[in-house]
Amino acid sequence: MTCRAWHIEGGRATPIDPLAAVDATGGFTWIHLHGEGEVVAKWLRDHAHLPDYVIDPLTAVETRPRCDAIGKGAFVNLRGLSDDVLSSADPLASVRLYASAGRVHSVTRRKLTAFHTVVDRVERGEVADPGDLIVAFASAITEQLDPLIADLGDTLDECEEALDPTRIFEQRRAVTHTRVRAIGYRRFLVPQRSALEKLGQLPGDWLQADDRLHLAAAADRAARMAEEVDSIRERAALVHETLTDLRAEQLDQRSLQIAIVAMVFLPLTFLTGLLGMNVKGIPFADEPWAFAGVVGLCVAMSAGIVAWFVRKHWIGR
Repeated sequence: MTCRAWHIEGGRATPIDPLAAVDATGGFTWIHLHGEGEVVAKWLRDHAHLPDYVIDPLTAVETRPRCDAIGKGAFVNLRGLSDDVLSSADPLASVRLYASAGRVHSVTRRKLTAFHTVVDRVERGEVADPGDLIVAFASAITEQLDPLIADLGDTLDECEEALDPTRIFEQRRAVTHTRVRAIGYRRFLVPQRSALEKLGQLPGDWLQADDRLHLAAAADRAARMAEEVDSIRERAALVHETLTDLRAEQLDQRSLQIAIVAMVFLPLTFLTGLLGMNVKGIPFADEPWAFAGVVGLCVAMSAGIVAWFVRKHWIGR
């Protein structure tokens, strides 16, 4: 487990010892823990003196974005990109925050990419209160997700503009990968928007008026990304269906070609089999032109069958 803390007062952020941060007064204190298991819960219980009803959501294993009023503060869970390799079913790491007047405790179990951005903003003096810190996390998360979601849309645009029957398998893999990622992001973006909206409406003097405006803006941005992910998911389904139809059409064309070849050779096979029987009485068996005559008859039959297929528009379309 790692633990870091900052004391922010008068627009200036100072890194301090986490144990000293617990009892710091004046200004605003942020204590961040990175780790998992009982060791984090023990630190929060023994050193931060938080009650169990706050520690439980801060250390929960399975989490989704949400916001709940707890005592005189609020618990907020947000999801963002991670420096760790995560599964496609759970592609975003969580940051859990318990905020109250003058203090914020945050916990991460996986390395959150947005954490470094937030630390930079804190150290530049851009964070003055708990509301600013939560807004900083929400803004950093959406700023980092935005280009990834745009890339998903660009991938679909390329597939839609260049549908190629010769690259069906490659394009289907790209579309499927895009759809899986969109579904993974949507799973957390929709409740994240709701969590930010709910936080902005919670009563409490620890949230300033400008914090509520910034939270509303962050919620709107999350809502826009959620709508974009929904659009990507639906477009991916349509492109996948189109590629499936192209594949089915390819198979139909090939089956038709095979059937036509079989239909051309079927009467020829019957004729050559009939004339190839080793019995007496086969017409013109002793004539010198018999072989050429049979070949000519086969060519004529083949031409007639092909002409009939063309007239029926089964080939040559």
